[in-house]
Amino acid sequence: MLLEVKKISVPAGQKIFLQEISWADFESILEDLGERRVSRIAYCQGMLEIMTPLAEHENDKELISDLIKVLLEESELEFAPLGSTTFKNELMQQGIEPDNCFYIQNEAKVRGKKRLDLSQDPPPDLVLEVDVTSRTHPDIYLALGVGELWRFDRGQLQILLLEGDQYIESNYSKILPKFCLVEIIPYYLEQCKIEGRNKTMKAFRNWLREN
Repeated sequence: MLLEVKKISVPAGQKIFLQEISWADFESILEDLGERRVSRIAYCQGMLEIMTPLAEHENDKELISDLIKVLLEESELEFAPLGSTTFKNELMQQGIEPDNCFYIQNEAKVRGKKRLDLSQDPPPDLVLEVDVTSRTHPDIYLALGVGELWRFDRGQLQILLLEGDQYIESNYSKILPKFCLVEIIPYYLEQCKIEGRNKTMKAFRNWLREN
């Protein structure tokens, strides 16, 4: 199977599914695919998805991530952005690579660590997924215990907050509760595409300080 995986080419914006993949197979496939790749994976109890994002997807991901960083900096919250780190839990038979993720409340617990294992380490406090029509896995994040899942698609931001054993949709973040982010993030993302990234980030930072 590993030889076949090496031959797999997933066009941008497309995905493939592999069924009846054991945990050992999953680990071997991750090693075979390597860390320096564009494709992202999601694994749930024997089903493996491999997906390659579009360039537009990557642009939105980077700009929204920059807006989140400005929010956290201006809120004076220490954080660690870990990008598309592979998160997995063998006991739960779950694994996923988000578009981006942030340790905030639990930043100190993972500070300096080179490898994370969710059977021992806490999950990210905030996960960002972009273009969810092609890649939606809230059940995996729910199983892993991710506190906030932000899903952005077609100009709309959805914030899902972990409440007990389910996600509840909200206009506000628990981590950054002061602002209605489902309106603010899409607005400034669009401004980035009109005014440019640097000018918009400066305007966003100034707006936060004034408010």
